Amino acid sequence: MRHVHAARLRVVWDTNVYVSALQFEGEAGAKAWRAALDQRFRLIISPPILNELGRVLRDDFGWKDPRLSDRLRMISKLAQIVVPRTQIAAVRDDPDDDRILECAVAGKADLIVSGDKHLRRLKIFEGIPIVTVMDLLRMLD
Repeated sequence: MRHVHAARLRVVWDTNVYVSALQFEGEAGAKAWRAALDQRFRLIISPPILNELGRVLRDDFGWKDPRLSDRLRMISKLAQIVVPRTQIAAVRDDPDDDRILECAVAGKADLIVSGDKHLRRLKIFEGIPIVTVMDLLRMLD
């Protein structure tokens, strides 16, 4: 990864990182969320990731409106929203993970943060490292 000042670091989070950040207070994801709110790095997100996040929080964690709408709106205001123009098919075992890669490429991300084994197995995609939340937190310290 090229050297980038942390505040200029462009980061794409996998849906599982958002879930960890929003659902499980006191864990690494919540610390990363606070760092995002403090603008210690720039979150990049795409409409497909926002849609998946809304579905997961509603269906898997029982989130109801207005909490769900409020949180998605907050993320939309905090993050830069990019619309990927290129489809990627790099994760055969879990094609939904390709949406994360598409967002990272379209948003010229410096980093992808994920807890997903399929993405993490790639280690790097088109020059963009794929790391854990703990790795991100260490970079910010």
